[in-house]
Amino acid sequence: MSQGHAANPGPAGLVALAMACFTFYAVHTGKVEATCIPLLGVWLLGGFIVQVIVGVMELNHGNVLGGNIFTFFSAFFMFATGGELIVKFLAGVYKWPALDARIDGWAWLALAIALVTWTPGYFKSPLSLLAVVLALDIAVPVVALMDLGVIGHEWHAVSGNFLLIAGIFGLYTSTGVVLNTVFERTIIPLGGPLVKPKSTATLAK
Repeated sequence: MSQGHAANPGPAGLVALAMACFTFYAVHTGKVEATCIPLLGVWLLGGFIVQVIVGVMELNHGNVLGGNIFTFFSAFFMFATGGELIVKFLAGVYKWPALDARIDGWAWLALAIALVTWTPGYFKSPLSLLAVVLALDIAVPVVALMDLGVIGHEWHAVSGNFLLIAGIFGLYTSTGVVLNTVFERTIIPLGGPLVKPKSTATLAK
């Protein structure tokens, strides 16, 4: 039922993020075969639709941090990565010239730097949401360094497990925001922020 005002789109964006984290965990830790790659690409393109909507809505709500994070997640983590996975699969099938995937490392490096340097902004968010970001702060730089060839692919275990942690906390946070909002009381505790915001209008209690 409509409440007469724009609702918080964050939970949908966190579910899309969790989907990406869970599927990358499965790939990085060998839970699935490499033949899943084009299917994963399609799932990530679906996640792009969700996250770009969330990013635009968050920006319209005046959320400079969440809005920008979801916007660049939608473009690069979802759309670009999803499309690239499909391209790489087709390149293998049709024997295209070898692709220098180190360019991915440079792209991921920029995303990792942005994510890490923006992290202090999440000290004013619920603790469970901060946990999502801190887990990504480990996973994303590891992915960047692997793609650059600085570290070996044995680090997939590290990136994969921290992606899983991020996905779990993302689902937990999204569940808390939805249920706490619907029932207008704390059903799922999310933990208070490390830095108290000036406004009482936080994501959820």
